[in-house]
Amino acid sequence: MDLLNYAFMQRALLAAVLVGITAPAVGIYLVQRRQALMGDGIGHVAMTGVGLGFLLSWSPVWMATLVSIVGAVLMELIRWYGRARGDIALAMLFYGGMAGGVMFINLAPTGSNANLTSYLFGSLSTVSESDVTAICLLAAFVVLVTVGLRRQLFAVSQDEEFARVTGLPVRFLNLLTAVTAAVTVTVAMRVVGLLLVSALMVVPVAAAQALSRSFAATFAIAVAIGVSVTIGGTVTSYYQDVPPGATIVLLTIAAFIALTVLATPLARRRARATAAAQPAPDPAGCAVPAGRKPRGEPDA
Repeated sequence: MDLLNYAFMQRALLAAVLVGITAPAVGIYLVQRRQALMGDGIGHVAMTGVGLGFLLSWSPVWMATLVSIVGAVLMELIRWYGRARGDIALAMLFYGGMAGGVMFINLAPTGSNANLTSYLFGSLSTVSESDVTAICLLAAFVVLVTVGLRRQLFAVSQDEEFARVTGLPVRFLNLLTAVTAAVTVTVAMRVVGLLLVSALMVVPVAAAQALSRSFAATFAIAVAIGVSVTIGGTVTSYYQDVPPGATIVLLTIAAFIALTVLATPLARRRARATAAAQPAPDPAGCAVPAGRKPRGEPDA
């Protein structure tokens, strides 16, 4: 493959693999918590971090990570305490993050809307060596949390009250999930883009759930789908000169549709097999007790 002869494509493919692993690994917990759009909200907030990075001449990836973590913690606090007007506070946080990013990047001496576009929708040619270093470190943190604490995170995602009764630190684990989601967004923004990363966190998980109901199997299948579509989208983007983020998301949706169509007859077959395996009702249980006439039988 001639694309491996180019250093920028080697960096892009490495970043794509890491994104394909981390996004579904976090997304499975967000789907269980019914917070599928959390990644989209964090992506809006991360735009402020990108703009500040250009304005302060610091790494946009690390600045976006810092701002995203702060935004994710605020989102979790609003979820806890802002029951009455929480939706309004979240809306202001999301749109304020987007507006702040546009403003800061235009105030930066080296910033422009073209720079912002590469972070919004992803760009293969702009993945630098420093970006790859940051992505590797952040991806290692995400994998460590999502795999190392999978039992605790799954318990909290399924039932917070039960997890609290069993002695788990529910609030800490909720915050850790939010922070991990924020880190994942900044890992993915150079390949998929801030506005499209949420799809890669959610759709592979939904596709995997169509094939399996086991958490471990769903996790493995979702990660496999994530890696496949990110590599496929990156390679397609190189040869066809199309946007990588949009290509990856469209491939993810295509995978979801294909697996859903494939899973439908399999689910019906499993249901029939389960029904056939159940024991037939005992005829003796339907016998008429002694001394009683069957219902509807005429008197002698």
